Amino acid sequence: MKIVHGLSKWSDFRLSINENQRIGFIPTMGALHKGHISLIEKSIDENEITIVSIFINPTQFNDKNDLKTYPQKVENDINMLSSLNVTYLLLPSEDEMYKNGYNYKITEKNLSFKMEGLEREGHFDGVLTVVMKLFNIVNPTCAYFGEKDYQQLRLIENMAESFFMRIKIIPCKTIRSEDGLALSSRNSFLTVDERLIAPKFHDALKSKKSIREIKKQLNNDGFKIEYIEEYDGRLFGAVKIGNVRLIDNEKI
Repeated sequence: MKIVHGLSKWSDFRLSINENQRIGFIPTMGALHKGHISLIEKSIDENEITIVSIFINPTQFNDKNDLKTYPQKVENDINMLSSLNVTYLLLPSEDEMYKNGYNYKITEKNLSFKMEGLEREGHFDGVLTVVMKLFNIVNPTCAYFGEKDYQQLRLIENMAESFFMRIKIIPCKTIRSEDGLALSSRNSFLTVDERLIAPKFHDALKSKKSIREIKKQLNNDGFKIEYIEEYDGRLFGAVKIGNVRLIDNEKI
């Protein structure tokens, strides 16, 4: 695996890649877990070259404290990726990614204002903008995204289609712990007691009960509910347990 620090060095590597080779891309913010690994392994199986990026994108955080406390485990991530057949690890800096500040951004005017968009103002502007930048930098054949962040996945699919981008977006199933909790970098912040309660969130979403009944059940279990909503044939939810925010969705 070649580790590329900075976009100027990356330009030279990118020019050396044969355009006839299939390139799979997995953009991440680091703190990698088995969910990320499943995307990477799928890309390795399906492509000749697999590129992973790690960049904690500041423009998608509406809470500065959330950005400040977001887990950073770059050395662990590098060790994890080194054990796989990843071709390149791209590590751009904030100064490079936003060398002109945040003067230009991608805004979607419908789905991005629902659910996560209501709870996290400007979040999807930041997500779509950084993904567009990374797509232009990497120029992959296809890119892999998990269904845990299903709203994000749909927005990225729609963006790629709307801007006639020649990139295939590959949805990948949510990876869960044995007790059903969706894997997330933020799960490491759960206390022992909170970790025991957390799987009840997904249990409630898949219970086939009404939204009203699900909210009552989650309240009784000690969750603070941000939203439970149906959209696109799925039931979406966001809750807090202690200081940790969990999101998930389940096909109806």
